Amino acid sequence: MKDEMAAERDGPGAIRPRRLRSGAALRAMVRETRLSVDQLIYPLFVTEGSQPRKAVSSMPGVYQLSVDELPREAAQLHALGIPAVLLFGIPAHKDPGGSGSYAEDGVIQRAIGELKKEVPGLLVITDVCMCEYTDHGHCGILNHPGNADSNPHLPEGYLLNDPTLDAIGRIALSHARAGADVVAPSGMIDGMVRAVRKRLDASGYQNVPVMSYSVKYASALYGPFREAAEGAPKFGDRRTHQMDPANAREALREARLDVEEGADFLMVKPALPYLDIVQRLRLAFPEQPLAAYNVSGEYAMLKAAAANGWIDERQAVLELLTSIRRAGADLIISYHAKDAARWLAEKN
Repeated sequence: MKDEMAAERDGPGAIRPRRLRSGAALRAMVRETRLSVDQLIYPLFVTEGSQPRKAVSSMPGVYQLSVDELPREAAQLHALGIPAVLLFGIPAHKDPGGSGSYAEDGVIQRAIGELKKEVPGLLVITDVCMCEYTDHGHCGILNHPGNADSNPHLPEGYLLNDPTLDAIGRIALSHARAGADVVAPSGMIDGMVRAVRKRLDASGYQNVPVMSYSVKYASALYGPFREAAEGAPKFGDRRTHQMDPANAREALREARLDVEEGADFLMVKPALPYLDIVQRLRLAFPEQPLAAYNVSGEYAMLKAAAANGWIDERQAVLELLTSIRRAGADLIISYHAKDAARWLAEKN
């Protein structure tokens, strides 16, 4: 019996999947998932002041850029074929209400103007949050006795939902007025998409899309970002509004609410530990554009491994980004975008 089975397997007409892996051209022809520079978004950290660029120690190759330096960096990105940037602002002064986030002459508002003037073909997406602008480092208005919006039934220091929504709407509108192509509310505040959409529509910006951080987990992988954006909380954490890493069904609920509130894009953050969530959203919302954020901790770990000679950086980065696409993401926000763009161009 064994001999007959072996003959059937190995004899004429045998099924051998390896036939389609026998050469590079054939492998490329039958490849199921395509990674393209058109799918990449590069995050940029913009600061006040005249220092052109400051290295982020935990993220090799990533810098804080002054507004004056920004157009030169953006021109390089555009030349690489990267279609979009995601802007994070670092103001010179912070206060409890994060007022610099919606100031007409704020760092992001001026950065948008410079980018649209110097590199008009680049798509400018802006992060809509308050953590970089508040002196406490949290993503909104906090509950305390001296605050006009204080709630005696909530703990002191608790992030107040509805007063924060008002500020988020103001930030999004200020970005749209400055010329942002897409606004991206990121705080995981209940109702944030509706608040942004209503404020934009009421002011005549019906055509500005909203890219929502729909599923943002309270992850340990944001540490390097908090150095880069100077937005770490001074106390406590963000677990009352960001998602519990153990939850998956809740991600579908969050995404569904954002779709109902008018989100044009959905997002999962981080990407790599949550590829299952990316796939769940892809299947549940097949017509909705979906982004995944390949976050700072993921980037830093891979960079450290490459620096120690433990992995081939090029192969690892392209494999990593392809895995995010394979899970179902249409767009990838990544600090690897510049290197990936170069490597993809070399392959072509």
